[in-house]
Amino acid sequence: MESQFQLKVEEVTLSFGGVTALSGVSFEVGRGEIFSIIGPNGAGKTSMLNCISGRYHPQRGTVLFEAHDVTDRAPAARARLGIARTFQNIALFKGMTVLDNLLIGRHIHLKSGVLRGGLYLGPCQKEEIEHRRFVEDIVDFLEIEHIRKRTVGTLAYGLQKRVELARALALDPKLILLDEPMAGMNLEETEDMVRFILDINQERGITVILVEHDMGVVMDISDRLVVLNFGEKIGEGTPEEAQKNPEVIRAYLGGEESVFLGR
Repeated sequence: MESQFQLKVEEVTLSFGGVTALSGVSFEVGRGEIFSIIGPNGAGKTSMLNCISGRYHPQRGTVLFEAHDVTDRAPAARARLGIARTFQNIALFKGMTVLDNLLIGRHIHLKSGVLRGGLYLGPCQKEEIEHRRFVEDIVDFLEIEHIRKRTVGTLAYGLQKRVELARALALDPKLILLDEPMAGMNLEETEDMVRFILDINQERGITVILVEHDMGVVMDISDRLVVLNFGEKIGEGTPEEAQKNPEVIRAYLGGEESVFLGR
């Protein structure tokens, strides 16, 4: 029987010297979910994304993705299994074009060797055409046709965030980790990004794990969420359940339940 979860985090503990960033955190993410990780600043949200993506390796605990134990695997190995991510601080090649950034996102799918690639032999030419076709589909999907040949560094911040999302999609992931995708955006840009996240999830069937401070967005689009505080899990469930959890309200909202409601 197929497993009910796509990702399983079990008792993950992560420390930096004498500072504990995560302490025995466990949760499961089902296939096709939009799952959010929320909590106050310093709660361990990005540290958890880094443990899932392979940037950090926890001292204790395990990370399972589609029944593979990826706890000690490198980020590239996890990417080949189908885990992609974006970053809170944009991590694009700003001197390159949008298309070139997206094609770099296809690197894990390259099959041709260096020699054949350099000579641009028949199989390599066919492979590049296929990769370009895949990338152009993402360009259309995220509505960035008008900037496809622009240098990334010349683009407005909101468009750069969309290009970073496009590059993550270029990996053809099964699970995408989004770290503050709406940070620094105006209302129109935020609404566009929310629409794209929903389309990624619903039309492409990609599981989404979201770290986002905009509680209006989190409550509107999340199927379930986990709440962290000082590296410990203090709540898990649906957005409605989180809103009614007294410990979550105290720790995350400082007693202000209304912070959960709307933008």
